[in-house]
Amino acid sequence: MFRTLCRTGGAVFKNSQQTVPRLWVDLAQQRWASRLPINTVVLFVPQQEAWVVQRMGRFHRILEPGLNILLPILDKVRYVQSLKEIVIDIPEQSAVSLDNVTLQIDGVLYLRILDPFKASYGVEDPEYAVTQLAQTTMRSELGKLTLDKVFRERESLNSNIVRSINQASDDWGIRCLRYEIKDIQVPPRIKDSMQMQVEAERKKRATVLESEGTREAGINVAEGRKQAQILASEGQKAEQINSAAGEAQAVLAKAEAKSKAIRLLSGALAEQNGNAAASLSVAEQYVAAFSNLAKESNTLLLPSNAGNISGMVTEAMTIYSTLAKQSPKVESLTTDELSEEPPVESTSAQLL
Repeated sequence: MFRTLCRTGGAVFKNSQQTVPRLWVDLAQQRWASRLPINTVVLFVPQQEAWVVQRMGRFHRILEPGLNILLPILDKVRYVQSLKEIVIDIPEQSAVSLDNVTLQIDGVLYLRILDPFKASYGVEDPEYAVTQLAQTTMRSELGKLTLDKVFRERESLNSNIVRSINQASDDWGIRCLRYEIKDIQVPPRIKDSMQMQVEAERKKRATVLESEGTREAGINVAEGRKQAQILASEGQKAEQINSAAGEAQAVLAKAEAKSKAIRLLSGALAEQNGNAAASLSVAEQYVAAFSNLAKESNTLLLPSNAGNISGMVTEAMTIYSTLAKQSPKVESLTTDELSEEPPVESTSAQLL
């Protein structure tokens, strides 16, 4: 008999749903104003819905999703609340900012019913009440901010609106999850001035960046010149050091060559017939010197016996013989200088 009663109740419930569908008016206006299900003794509550039952006009209980049995005539489903997240469009409205700029602003509100009892008995129309609360809260929060902060602190504005709505909607069993501002419209003149301000700011940034670039370029050029001068001076210094070292090596090489030449010449003079060879060399150099003077200049300085070549050679050889005889004395005097200093002055005086 119970099975027959369940089948009969289910059939009646299906027929009631077909004949009297749940008519939802506009979702943004009246979500909870719907045709309530008829008490057919056996009721099946959908998932994520809460049916509030009254017994003889007084709250009795909230039906859970699934199979539920009610007493006919005594029990009645009075409210049907959806436990899903609900999206409500907040209509466009005007608000005045802190700097007296009129804005046209709209938004989207996301909420959820946490307590079906409070949502049913705490307020007559929960959606309408939350919509009006969101509008008034949004106007109040916009009045605390200037126009620049409205665009810059959009996220903080949304969070302030959510916090203010939740403080007022706790008694209604509704929790506001988030609020998002969709669009903010400003007057045309304000929009033009904002555009001019943006262009001026961008020009300012461009000028600053250009000046910084010019400054950096000048610094880089000056640094490059400085480094070039330093490198040039270092190169010149290294060149001078190398040139001085080369000249010193050349002087040493010339001195060593001259020393070797003198040693070879002294050795040659010490050999047999060395004086004759020296006499011939001196005579040749004597004649060559006078011939070079005749080529380089028109003015000549000639000795008194220029026509007597043999006399000139004899005179040159006499000078050479005198210097050769004095060389042993010079060597002995040099030895005396190393041993005793006072006799050096008297000896050098005798030579003079």
